[in-house]
Amino acid sequence: MNYRESIDWLFSTQLFGIKLGLEGPRRLLKEFLAFPAHSTRVLHVAGTNGKGSTCALAESVARAGGTRTGLFTSPHLVDFRERIRVSGVEIPEDDCAALLTGLRTICERLDPHPTFFEITLAAAMRWFRERECELVILETGMGGRLDATTAVPADVCAITPVGLDHTQWLGDTLAKVAFEKAGIFVEGKRALSAPQPDEVRRTLEMEANERRSPLEFVSEPLRGYPIGLPGRHQAWNAALALDCLHALGLPLDYETVRHGLETVRWPGRFEVIDHEGATVVLDGAHNPDGAAALVEAWRDRFGERKAALVFGAVESKDVEGIASRLGAIASTTHLCPIDSPRALATAELASRFSTPLEHADFPSAIEAALAGGGPVLVAGSLFLIGEAKQWLEGGERRVSAQ
Repeated sequence: MNYRESIDWLFSTQLFGIKLGLEGPRRLLKEFLAFPAHSTRVLHVAGTNGKGSTCALAESVARAGGTRTGLFTSPHLVDFRERIRVSGVEIPEDDCAALLTGLRTICERLDPHPTFFEITLAAAMRWFRERECELVILETGMGGRLDATTAVPADVCAITPVGLDHTQWLGDTLAKVAFEKAGIFVEGKRALSAPQPDEVRRTLEMEANERRSPLEFVSEPLRGYPIGLPGRHQAWNAALALDCLHALGLPLDYETVRHGLETVRWPGRFEVIDHEGATVVLDGAHNPDGAAALVEAWRDRFGERKAALVFGAVESKDVEGIASRLGAIASTTHLCPIDSPRALATAELASRFSTPLEHADFPSAIEAALAGGGPVLVAGSLFLIGEAKQWLEGGERRVSAQ
């Protein structure tokens, strides 16, 4: 298969849905010779908010110190290859196609058929092995205990702030969600965590104790370094990322840390874009805690100036909780559907916002928002952020339900 054919095949596997469990991904990793080499260190990151940022911060600092890194994240915003990077470079199209072609041959004889996420993980891990990565950083897809990434043996595990999200899969209390996140802990291996609510902290401590996994909590945000990601919460993410690198035994010095933190990039997380003289901020805040962090970052950047908000979401999200927070910084609200089978109709969203304007699609929503003359905030689902980046920067986007 060429690249386009291989991507079309991969996206067709979304029909197999989400299957939580480790037997399937372990089998696929074994069949595809995709487990990491013995000398490769693995950092596994789970949590509700800040997973991607923490992974990006850790990868950037490790790479600044000369470590050959493999970074696996999800979802992508515009191009599928964003999910698989070696030393900051996305996997080339031809290599991606070759890996997916090999995986298709294996998948055709496996029952049950591997899922989109399992196949993507196997492709990434094989690529990291072929490129002789010294450090692999894995962002959990959902939960932790039964997430495919947990099939990869980790040397250090990290938990970012835990809140309520994906409750239909992970449970409807913080303790239940924390139990699922703590499922990434490895017997005898170190674990680190951001500060957590008491209910979460207690659950993490109990699970770490049972696994004899030494668990430490970050006690204060990182100070004294410029961080390339906006928002005060990124100082906490940076502290967690650096503690993880120390736990992995990576040699760090001031210049390495400074350069890595200053040059880190993580698109779609308070990403500021100048569009024909207008300021547009993209932020994938898709739960109330993420929305609260967004509001704080907005006020740090714009003070009391309000945003023309463009918003869209998928089902199962706490839209009311998100709306109650974003309403504090929104002058107008423009609702639009997103390109996902799980998209919420604008009529369903409208009751959660004060005097919202409904639009048929994203282009009409953002054009109306831009007409107001003030800063524009595009927030909600990462699917919407990807569509916004496509519209603002041009190019074709491959949508994923994962």
